Amino acid sequence: MNRYEIVVIVKADLAEEEITKLTERSQTIITERKGFIAKVDKWGKKRLAYEINKQKDGFYFFIDFVGNGAIVAEIERNLRIDDRILKFMTIKKDGALTPEGIEKEQTVVEIKRTPLIIEQDSSAAVNSAEQKPAAETKPRAAAAKTISKETNKKEE
Repeated sequence: MNRYEIVVIVKADLAEEEITKLTERSQTIITERKGFIAKVDKWGKKRLAYEINKQKDGFYFFIDFVGNGAIVAEIERNLRIDDRILKFMTIKKDGALTPEGIEKEQTVVEIKRTPLIIEQDSSAAVNSAEQKPAAETKPRAAAAKTISKETNKKEE
């Protein structure tokens, strides 16, 4: 068993029901063949980088799953014969292969995405501002003036 990700682009003018049927069909292929689905995402309608079959927009969806090569072959076969599919890409991914391991990975990703808020004491902020000498800002301004004078001389 390996971990795979599939990104599929379907025609943007499809109804929500049809897109849901496409994702469900892929999910049933995975589960019927003893695979495990880690994540299913609908990314929505987006502008394509280039036209595909005279389509400028596409609806993206993503499936992250654990399975074997036979599952991937069957999903890709179904995607190839469907005229509503514009493009798809399957990637073999490193990662956990058990439901528990995948759950741990997802919690780590969520923790990394949440912003870390650090509250500073107002007296510490005042002390750090007092410690900076005013001379630090003046040389920067002087250096900027010097550079601009040199560029003016070069232009003449």
